[in-house]
Amino acid sequence: MVMPLHGLVYRLVVAVDVEGYSKLDALDQSLVQSRLSDVLDVAARNAGLDRDLWYRQVRGDGELAVLPTDADAAWVVAHFTEQLAEALAHLRAAGTPLRMRVAMHCGPLTAGAFGLVGDAPIVTCRLLDAKVVRDALAAADSDLVLVISQQLHDDVVRTRFHDLDPSRFRPTRFRMKNQVYSGYLCPGPPRRG
Repeated sequence: MVMPLHGLVYRLVVAVDVEGYSKLDALDQSLVQSRLSDVLDVAARNAGLDRDLWYRQVRGDGELAVLPTDADAAWVVAHFTEQLAEALAHLRAAGTPLRMRVAMHCGPLTAGAFGLVGDAPIVTCRLLDAKVVRDALAAADSDLVLVISQQLHDDVVRTRFHDLDPSRFRPTRFRMKNQVYSGYLCPGPPRRG
């Protein structure tokens, strides 16, 4: 069940996008969508998160999700990302690899007639779609690259809660649609090993 949003809220937003989806034929796109749904469900469940409580806006090769008000942002950055990477590793071992970009930001948003509106979904999607993030995934040995907003890094990662390791994140800046965005890239696990 997708939870409705009422009024202006301040929430953690998570977006994912699969690499190379548009190059696939329709049958393979359908298979990738099924794998993506399974991976997100498994990762959330293994991280102790209930995706039925998330407001989800699904795209063909990804998802934009708003987490509940009581979501522990540090836990999501640390454990959900880690569980996603683990689920992707299982797919690779099974011979069905899936590579993805993951973006996260906290901010104001609400529901509009055609989906989410406000700063949080816009910043999250700009981070997700940035060329520097796409290039980071293309160059990465891992199947997942995480990018978070500077605000989320400053408010959450720097606390080191849940063993988050700020040294694993590198700053990035890019211009998109006449605006400069700042974020932090993490091409591997965000936690101390």
